[in-house]
Amino acid sequence: MTKFFRYLLTIIACLTLSAATLAQDGPVEQALSAFDQRQQHATANAFFQLLDKEQFTESLLQFAPQVPLDSVRQQVWYWGAEWFYDRNEYERARRYASRALPLYSNNSADKADCLNLLGCIYVRMGDFNQAATYAKQCLNIDLTSGDHDRISSSMNTLAGIYMAAKQNDEAEKWILQAIDHADKANNPARKAVLMGTAAEIYHSLTREQEALDYARQAYDIERKLGRKLHAAIRQDQMASALMGLKRYDEAEKALRTAIPVMREQGELHSLAIACNHLGTALIWQKRDNEAYPYYREAADLFVRMGDPINELYARRGLCLSLWESHPDSARAELNRFNYLKDSLYTRDATETLARINAEFGNDRLQQEMDRERQAHIRDIIIVIVAVLVLLAAGWYAYMRQRRAHERRVGQLVREVSQLRLTLEAVTQDTHPAEPADGAMTDDELQRRIIRCIDDDTTCDYSVEALASRLGIGATTLRRRLQRITGDSPKTYIQAIVMDKARRLLDQGGTVADVAQACGYSDNSSFTRAFKRVFGETPTEYRNCK
Repeated sequence: MTKFFRYLLTIIACLTLSAATLAQDGPVEQALSAFDQRQQHATANAFFQLLDKEQFTESLLQFAPQVPLDSVRQQVWYWGAEWFYDRNEYERARRYASRALPLYSNNSADKADCLNLLGCIYVRMGDFNQAATYAKQCLNIDLTSGDHDRISSSMNTLAGIYMAAKQNDEAEKWILQAIDHADKANNPARKAVLMGTAAEIYHSLTREQEALDYARQAYDIERKLGRKLHAAIRQDQMASALMGLKRYDEAEKALRTAIPVMREQGELHSLAIACNHLGTALIWQKRDNEAYPYYREAADLFVRMGDPINELYARRGLCLSLWESHPDSARAELNRFNYLKDSLYTRDATETLARINAEFGNDRLQQEMDRERQAHIRDIIIVIVAVLVLLAAGWYAYMRQRRAHERRVGQLVREVSQLRLTLEAVTQDTHPAEPADGAMTDDELQRRIIRCIDDDTTCDYSVEALASRLGIGATTLRRRLQRITGDSPKTYIQAIVMDKARRLLDQGGTVADVAQACGYSDNSSFTRAFKRVFGETPTEYRNCK
């Protein structure tokens, strides 16, 4: 049962992580939630003020009251998507971009930006077909505009999507066209990005020298432009090509320079990929222990970002780095690797697994993986059965307790009805001078509680309110009712209220009036409570009279 508990702990950890993520929302996220709830110009302006404070937008965007709300929603949701994409929260980014898209007019440049963003988001989420659909719509709009800079950007997105989907020949076609348009636009920053994409594509095609040449050209441009983070990303691309050329020490040197910059800049996705690459460079140099912390960091980041395909690389690296020194820990990582592999049935994931095997040059874990897979399936079945049994047992216990409670309330209603018969013989005032608790007999206490509930017009039947009207302490009232009835005060009070409801119906009161007099905010809640006690609805009860 050890593995069973391990899977339960994994589920609990995932739920805890999700809750913690929501709890850690900062001022921008809270302002976005405030707009979602109110959808007012003021909440939109507050959101953009925070973006401007964070220097996330080039200028402060504010809306006058006469601006249509659809225009406000469009801008807030688009920039909300940009915010979450920048923070690697791709599912939240997708939701906001999808809400913004229908609000754009056809063939507008702003709509193309939103389509391009959705394409990038779906790439990071591993859904390449959906990503390509959005990217092609974006490209069609940009081609109509004739803007070479925008066209090159859209083509770069498409090239990246095809590369991620392992359609590298198609990716090469798009990236070369994109570079041509960037030259016409005379935009060096754009050209550096495109050359970086070209480096990755040629690395995927195992044309490593071409990959290295493009990455170096991109790195030189980024350095001249003073863009530290982008230069670090180009160094990572150079390292990939260097490893393809078996120049592992040079790759390690480039990565050790790039990774601190990525950490400093908070670029988590690039950082995780670079950590994977450095771990691989160290593994090839037979420095398994040094590789472990980099694979560990990469795996944790990919889990946080919801990127299972890249997480596969990290898990496989963790297996290899721990295999000799900590075999039990290596098997735990192998379990996670198997789980991810079994969860990803797409062609993209299959090709990714094949590439992992090719990069590491052997499959020394395959037999172990096959054995673990059978155990993994068995454990999943055990977990499902156990959860179903627990749910069934919990539901049975709940229904049994509920039926027992309803029977007890019905019995108490009959007892209350008998007590009411003695009330007419009681001639003392409904609200006498406050007696000492000990001077009030049990029967007198019950009769006075019934009178209080019958005469009450506030519909406040709490123990505290009743105790105040009786002139005794709430704690004393709870203790005495528990002793007298053997039930909780809440159960006893419910019985009195239900008996009151029945009497009011007998006197000709409507269901709505009776529900209100008994403290129920709506007829349906009153009807359900009445039926649970008497076995019929208030209307059925009246019709039988």
